[in-house]
Amino acid sequence: MESLGAFIREKRKLANLSLRQLAERTTLSNPYLSQIERGLHQPSVRVLKLLSGALNVSAETLLAQAGLLDSAASGMADGDGAARPGKPASASVESAINADERLAEEQKAALLAVYHSMLRS
Repeated sequence: MESLGAFIREKRKLANLSLRQLAERTTLSNPYLSQIERGLHQPSVRVLKLLSGALNVSAETLLAQAGLLDSAASGMADGDGAARPGKPASASVESAINADERLAEEQKAALLAVYHSMLRS
């Protein structure tokens, strides 16, 4: 849980969000989010889904970080970004961005934010 919490904290900071701002985006409380980030609480799948949307990270990535999903089984380890049967195209795009080692974390976050904003249009 500590590694998941550290991952969430890193993504929150890369997005320039305070705990309060993340709480507002997810409808979760500040203390609860703080406990998750410190590895004191194991979030439910529903909470991980809320966090994924607020942090522009795929739900699959958070589930894998939480140890609830095998990254190879989810298709995240393929790295080619190609759509697979049963795998949504958006997950392929997100996986490709996250897997590209040429991009800095800030660049990945920016690309994902732009991509998600276009999907909402």
